[in-house]
Amino acid sequence: MSGDSHLPKALQGLRIPAVASPLFIISVPALVIAQCKAGVIGSFPALNAREAEGESPLLDAWLKEITEELDRHNQENPDKPAAPFAVNQIVHRSNTRLERDLEICVNWKVPVWITSLGARVEVNEAAHSCGGIALHDVINNKFAKKAIEKGADGLIAVASGAGGHAGPQSPLALISEIREWFNGPLLLSGSIATGDSLLAALAMGADLGYIGSPFIATDEANADQGYKDMIVDSSAEDIVYSSLFTGVWGNYLKGSVKNAGMDPDNLPDGDVSTMSFGSDREKPKAWKTIWGSGQGIGAVKSQGTTEDLVSRIEREYHAAYARLQDRMAV
Repeated sequence: MSGDSHLPKALQGLRIPAVASPLFIISVPALVIAQCKAGVIGSFPALNAREAEGESPLLDAWLKEITEELDRHNQENPDKPAAPFAVNQIVHRSNTRLERDLEICVNWKVPVWITSLGARVEVNEAAHSCGGIALHDVINNKFAKKAIEKGADGLIAVASGAGGHAGPQSPLALISEIREWFNGPLLLSGSIATGDSLLAALAMGADLGYIGSPFIATDEANADQGYKDMIVDSSAEDIVYSSLFTGVWGNYLKGSVKNAGMDPDNLPDGDVSTMSFGSDREKPKAWKTIWGSGQGIGAVKSQGTTEDLVSRIEREYHAAYARLQDRMAV
């Protein structure tokens, strides 16, 4: 297989070409550290680190914990160092913490920055100021071009079937259109839960896969046990695509919608103007347990450790590649 020397250093030398996507509430230091030690880039949303009023920024404490633990691991395992980690910044006008969180991430020299819901020059400049790279998630080619124009180093193509906020376009179309003009780092998000789908992402033209939902059912994930169980017990047909809950279209577990007393097949549309990431945002209590998930969860058959999950995907990835080599040789 072709090497990864064309990629920024932070994206090179991974156990498998994959980034673990930042999961709302679920991604905490324990999961990020386990992902990095397993050889994939672990990540978390900065907004997951929420301290009580008057307390020191929890984001600072989380970055200290992650940085020090990965440094310790690397010193003890020089032949098998951990992968870098990433922090996701919600670049939306309602995120009143953004400026503060950018400063904290610069102080800790975060190596990979993932930006969502808005492309802003100053955020990319902040990442570059500490030696980091900025990856921006997009749902179409128009937004992809805007992100690169504003200084992003790479793109995350969030295609149909991705967990959480997801675009409507086929990954085949989205990757193809972006690759017509962009030769930089390109990740694909959308139902990547097996080694086979990871290899397919690379065959389409992506450099790495972006994997989220399978990590929900890991021991290290900060998810309700009922959420983990529903991931294991569900498949693609158990996913509903709706804009009701945040104002932006996304994929959710039908079972969690039913448990909240709603009909997943008859949900009204949401209003994008109500989308808020501020500390004072209010949501109906019934929505607290609306659980996001991508369509690839049919591959998740049981709960296990993060290492177990990465090992499975790695085995499948190499088996799929060997199988494809045999077929191409005929």
